[in-house]
Amino acid sequence: MIEFIFLLPMMTGIIALFLPVNLGRGVLVVTALLHLQVCVMGWMGKLEPIFGAFFGRSPEGMLVLLVTSFIFLFIAMYAVSYMAETSMQSEPIFIGCMLLFLGTMSMVALADHLIVLWIAIEATTLVSAPLIFINRSKRALEATWKYVLICSVGIALALLGCFFVTLSMDVAAINVPLTFTSLNAVAERLDPFWLSFGFIFIIIGYGTKMGLAPMHTWLPDAHSEAPSPASALLSGALLNCAFLGVYKFHTLMHLAGLGSFSSNLLIGFGLVSMVVAGIFILRQPDYKRMLAYSSIENMGIIAFGVGIGGIALYGALLHLIHHSLLKSSLFLSSGNILLGFGSKLVALVGGLTRFLPKTAVSFLAGFVGISGLPPFGLFISELCIIFGAFQAGHYLAAIVFIASLVLIVAGMAQIVTDMSFGGGDQVEILVGEGFFRVMPPYVLLAASIILCVWLPDEIYQTIINTISVIGGTIHG
Repeated sequence: MIEFIFLLPMMTGIIALFLPVNLGRGVLVVTALLHLQVCVMGWMGKLEPIFGAFFGRSPEGMLVLLVTSFIFLFIAMYAVSYMAETSMQSEPIFIGCMLLFLGTMSMVALADHLIVLWIAIEATTLVSAPLIFINRSKRALEATWKYVLICSVGIALALLGCFFVTLSMDVAAINVPLTFTSLNAVAERLDPFWLSFGFIFIIIGYGTKMGLAPMHTWLPDAHSEAPSPASALLSGALLNCAFLGVYKFHTLMHLAGLGSFSSNLLIGFGLVSMVVAGIFILRQPDYKRMLAYSSIENMGIIAFGVGIGGIALYGALLHLIHHSLLKSSLFLSSGNILLGFGSKLVALVGGLTRFLPKTAVSFLAGFVGISGLPPFGLFISELCIIFGAFQAGHYLAAIVFIASLVLIVAGMAQIVTDMSFGGGDQVEILVGEGFFRVMPPYVLLAASIILCVWLPDEIYQTIINTISVIGGTIHG
């Protein structure tokens, strides 16, 4: 049964809450390995849903699921070494919540029912909140409360959006199950006013969890205060799950003949997110917050690409994959920097290439990748989005898009070069570079390079199946 994909980490997560530390670490890694194996089986069609009225294998869901499972495996390996170095308080809670987080995100990816999707996205908030508060500092408490409150308000608005979608069925006298599969089949018959009204609440609600500006205010605090393995999951996996909610409803809008309305909203929110991120990245004093604002930028890029459509939609899905790989790698590298220098402040980090050379390589390579430069995959995805914008006649939007990219790369470049090559003469490194804290970032970077030059047919076909429903193409 395909439901085992999310039941496995949920069950082991509950068990891990009561296990000794060493055994819990083993359960974390073993569960990550088993989860990836089961996900591949689901990807290959060897698992069928038992509760078909609630869960299914949509191509966009399976894409997000595979990316989530892949990065979780290496984040779990990193987390074991990270926890050993930090002597983390409440480690069983951290391990248990990591696994529960994986389970709820997997549930999001497999959900086909509107309300089940909503429940699963809300559950990701509840089980990931302890990961942010695990250090129990005053700033961590503040970040956790902002995360829970703002995201809960956003999710409540998304629920209201779901209500308006059901109202569009009632007005049109349509009686079908509340699944995306059923609604897509009757989309042209849905009442356009209430469907459009509902999408406004959906994009604001799920867009809050996705980190789109101006609803993004929880994200920099949460991603900065969480331990690095949790930050990697929040940026590399959770944001994709929220995007999945927006994308499914955008598909419904397109099939209902309202694609231009939802597309314009996505383009607008995408550009605003990029501009806001660019402004706050400039002279950012905290390098983890810099990475958090970069996540806001990249969610904006994805939203923009989906809104443009055509080849840009193909680029947006590619961007989702590569952003997850690169941003997870960067947050794991930043964890090594935090352990080594004992500070998140850029001013207190220097000479990274001398003191932590292996981490410096992964951090610099991650910066090159997240800046959209070859040989990493964001180079191709951003080119596709830019070409798509010009091809669709969105000239002004394309110019703002490019200008925002330049602004963000310039801001990040100054911070990364200062950390890597500047100062650091009197620095005493607190923790060195362990193999299992160096290897995972390198593997994630390598995966982005490999997928840039060779995209397996299975992944390519999944992307094509996802975008073809709403007119996406790979032809420039």
